[in-house]
Amino acid sequence: MGDRATVVWDSALLGYDLGGDHPFNPIRLELTIRLARALGVLDGVELHAPEPAEEADLERVHEVGYLRAVQEAPMASWDVGHGLGTPDNPVFDQMHAASALVVGGSLLAARRIASGEADRAVSIAGGLHHAMRDHAAGFCVYNDCAVAISWLLDNGFDRIAYLDVDVHHGDGVQVAFYDDPRVLTVSLHQHPATLWPGTGFVTELGSRAAQGTSVNLPLPPHTRDGAWLRAFHAVVPSLLSAFRPQVLVTQCGVDTHEEDPLADLSLSVDGHREIYRTLRELATRYAGGKWLATGGGGYQVLRVVPRSWTHLLATVLDRDVAPDTPLPAEWTDTVRGVAPRAELPLTMSDGRDTAFEPWGGDGSDAVDAVIRDVRRAIFPLHGLDPDDPRD
Repeated sequence: MGDRATVVWDSALLGYDLGGDHPFNPIRLELTIRLARALGVLDGVELHAPEPAEEADLERVHEVGYLRAVQEAPMASWDVGHGLGTPDNPVFDQMHAASALVVGGSLLAARRIASGEADRAVSIAGGLHHAMRDHAAGFCVYNDCAVAISWLLDNGFDRIAYLDVDVHHGDGVQVAFYDDPRVLTVSLHQHPATLWPGTGFVTELGSRAAQGTSVNLPLPPHTRDGAWLRAFHAVVPSLLSAFRPQVLVTQCGVDTHEEDPLADLSLSVDGHREIYRTLRELATRYAGGKWLATGGGGYQVLRVVPRSWTHLLATVLDRDVAPDTPLPAEWTDTVRGVAPRAELPLTMSDGRDTAFEPWGGDGSDAVDAVIRDVRRAIFPLHGLDPDDPRD
């Protein structure tokens, strides 16, 4: 599979920099690539550099007036609105160009899959799933996930499954395709009553002919690997089997980790590795092997993001890294050059067991209750039995 997988990367993508001490720090991307290289994950792999997305493609999901606001914001001396110039989404130099390049990365991944040049493609700089049609939100200026899906719909695909495993609800992508039955959006996230953006309830099902194609699993704070995986396996494989997607698009945010400073789920790097391996298997089983993976959130930029996304790159490339693999000295030396006092892990693992008990049909704890509620709301719309654990 290595020669059938595309890795989209160029150091120019580090230009998406919200500045100062903003948590969305591009160093997480640089350290990921450095770690993947140090471990040999990228040996012999061509890295494909993207071009900025053209306005015609940005307009697939964004209003022209919003694009103009983004372009003019760095030079404006007035309040540009559109969610720009806020603490979450500060204006920065070359904002339009940097944001369009991120979108271009996910579009390049989509194009290589559509052309048959690759079965899998990964763009770790992508995953900006909160950006809306007319405003920025949640550190996201343009929504590369939605643009890539829209492009795929116009280029040979008419059933696309989008799986979002970020700790925050994949609201921008859900909104973009809320009434489009060709796109199944599934988001597993921390319960919206406890975390921004406050959306992603079970009752958000999709509208009109698309009812049942918006799926949300809002999980309680402190959900750990086993319970998260039980919820995923109790819902997602059955829906993919019924929906029959032609390609799987995933947003692989790692802010679900227990050390992430901005949220309260309790997954581990081992859990992330198991999620990616599961996504790969599901793409093979249900989507003809076609898998477009993006990055997303993740704010423990030294201890967590580089390890988790190196596992993502390795999984896409079929070069899986064993959890007990030591971190290379050359990489840890680089990190200590940035943060001399950082306490770094020793291996590519947190030492967690990711085994889980499959859902048995009850709602005996908070996660099982979510599973039950989601299945009862969604499964009948796909001809599935919500109360039969075999479905």
